[in-house]
Amino acid sequence: MSTAPADSHDVIQVRGARENNLKNVSVDLPKRRLCVFTGVSGSGKSSLVFGTIAAESRRLINETYTAFLQSFMPSSGRPDVDRLENLSAAIILDQERMGANARSTVGTATDAYAMLRIVFSRLGTPHVGGAGAFSFNLPDGMCPRCEGMGQVSDIDVDRLVDRDRSLNEGAITVPNFAVDSWYWQVMAHSGFLDPDKRLADYTEQEWEDFLHRPATKVKAGSQTLTYEGLVVKVRRLFLAKDRESMQAHIRAFVDRAVVFTDCPDCGGSRLNAAALSSRIDGLSIADCAAMQISDLAAFVRRIGDPSVAPLLQNLRALLDSLVEIGLGYLSLDRPSGTLSGGEAQRVKMVRHLGSSLTDVTYVFDEPTIGLHPHDIQRMNDLLLRLRDKGNTVLVVEHKPEVIAIADHVVDLGPGAGTAGGEIQYSGDVAGLRASDTLTGRHLSHRVALKETVRTPTGHISIEGASRHNLRDVSVDIPTGVLTVVTGVAGSGKSSLVHGHLPGREGVVVADQSPIRGSRRSNPATYTGLLGPIRTAFAKANGVKAALFSANSEGACPRCNGIGLVYTDLAMMAGVASVCEACEGRRYTPEVLTHKLRGKDISEVLALSVDEAYSFFPSGAPHTLLGRLHDVGLGYLRLGQPLNTLSGGERQRLKLAVHMAEKGATYVLDEPTTGLHLADVDQLLALLDRLVDAGNTVVVIEHHQAVMAHADWLVDLGPGGGHDGGRVVFTGTPAELVEKGDTLTAQHLRRYVDGSR
Repeated sequence: MSTAPADSHDVIQVRGARENNLKNVSVDLPKRRLCVFTGVSGSGKSSLVFGTIAAESRRLINETYTAFLQSFMPSSGRPDVDRLENLSAAIILDQERMGANARSTVGTATDAYAMLRIVFSRLGTPHVGGAGAFSFNLPDGMCPRCEGMGQVSDIDVDRLVDRDRSLNEGAITVPNFAVDSWYWQVMAHSGFLDPDKRLADYTEQEWEDFLHRPATKVKAGSQTLTYEGLVVKVRRLFLAKDRESMQAHIRAFVDRAVVFTDCPDCGGSRLNAAALSSRIDGLSIADCAAMQISDLAAFVRRIGDPSVAPLLQNLRALLDSLVEIGLGYLSLDRPSGTLSGGEAQRVKMVRHLGSSLTDVTYVFDEPTIGLHPHDIQRMNDLLLRLRDKGNTVLVVEHKPEVIAIADHVVDLGPGAGTAGGEIQYSGDVAGLRASDTLTGRHLSHRVALKETVRTPTGHISIEGASRHNLRDVSVDIPTGVLTVVTGVAGSGKSSLVHGHLPGREGVVVADQSPIRGSRRSNPATYTGLLGPIRTAFAKANGVKAALFSANSEGACPRCNGIGLVYTDLAMMAGVASVCEACEGRRYTPEVLTHKLRGKDISEVLALSVDEAYSFFPSGAPHTLLGRLHDVGLGYLRLGQPLNTLSGGERQRLKLAVHMAEKGATYVLDEPTTGLHLADVDQLLALLDRLVDAGNTVVVIEHHQAVMAHADWLVDLGPGGGHDGGRVVFTGTPAELVEKGDTLTAQHLRRYVDGSR
């Protein structure tokens, strides 16, 4: 039987990929299979999967639109690859946080809330209009007071003034209101207030005039001035402006002075009285949105009205998928912007599980981030379900549990940056295990429990913690040792650690959050490395150091020293293109004539951390570069924009900056994110060095290697959401393995048994 020509389309053919550090890579990927990409951090996995395959698929889809529509779309250049054959439409599920739009919730992002609105419009009593009457984003349903936001902003007066002082003594602490400033003079000379009287002694009328009097014309000598109360003026000057456009000190003041409280009219539910009055089995739509999704799924299962049977079936399937994927502890009213990267990726994933599309390429970026081993099994089931619907599933991943279920594995390496970018292995998992690649050798690698654990030097007490789902938790975190806080997704780990340790003296938090201003910033500026480098250039050339700053005198005038020109497309995502004047080098031609040991400043900033370590053999730069190497960032380029770094890379960069501080408490959040199995050993050695230097290290982590290596474990659970929030075990890893009965204990026992 001859095969039809269409059958030859069963592989995606990549020929000659050179994006970023890829070295002319050619590989065949089987379609409608689960393909996992492995390799050390920086080896080229993302360049191949996201930068080449997904990028070209997206570009080709955009080309199918009319020229008119394309003119509104971000134009993306063709990836640097000779040939890509047999691509299908790619859907990218990455860890980009979901838009922090305050109107977006888990319910709106998954369409679960839209389905719920239709159910209430049909079955709710009393009946109130159509589905739009239950939407907080439409005038028909939104609470008129907070306009569907659920919160109102209020000003904390004590952040504006010091009541123990008079105006003349500088009672107003708002920026730009210092004594004798123009704003101060208008208030002090208005005639409403005595400038020598302490605010605490004001009468009710004076207090009202001082804070809330609306704009009023007043005569001061020959001038007519407009006086307005302090709160009125602060609202007009600061709160009406876009927060991002404010200067840093003004933004900091606004963040302190403005407090958000639940809207008194709707109680934070975002809906008007009519929408809240309609009920099914005694519950309003707001009650349903506030329920934990696992409880809501049970409630929806009890509704059995035939008039909405198909819709209910879809809603049940969607809610069950959210529970199955390990997000049952969320609620539909949870704002999307508050989800972690891992949670956001899983919420996006759920939308596609119910999709009727088939023969699509789904692209995942470390979908196991933030998942306990218990939850990884469920994630695996979902990846296989997507594949079994006839889709191609491409996953960038380090966890052996996910690699184990792959139909095909592509291993990149051998190293990172310029030492990577080559295919080390392409084939099935059994072949990878037998191969002599770094990944193959580490697949069954296990970290053994420590023979002896360190003795704590004292402890940090957390008492009565009740943030989010924590249930009046009191726990002692030992000092001078490595403590790992673990538990399933949603068990309360972040609430316990981030809610109660930061802000204490000597506590350093290195997390995965974005670094502010990261378009201009790079590892050299962020770590303070650029200072000594500029000084060295200035000294060698007899010119001033400011020339070598791309944010100062030496900047290319066309791109202002960014190296890229950004075109704002108003409603669409902006487009960045390499600056034609400096060809992305960021400096003026004059600056580039100055050399240091044969290299100009742009060439030095193009060096990787490890290359720069050799280039600067001593002094402050050498020490700092050594620390960047220690945290596994030797492959980063000194001038690489920080907004191109992954969450794990950002965390390790922050850690390197803080590593010089002695006697500190380090709080790390999943530091194994983005790390290859071989790099985890290096991370453990680094954590040991930090502890041995007299520091306390507290790590939120699911990776069993880190758990096994800990001196002390704090396990939260037993489940997620309202099934979590308790400390279910504290003690050494050996004690947990020996006699623990938590989900963590079961998985760690299995892991440790594999190392014996």
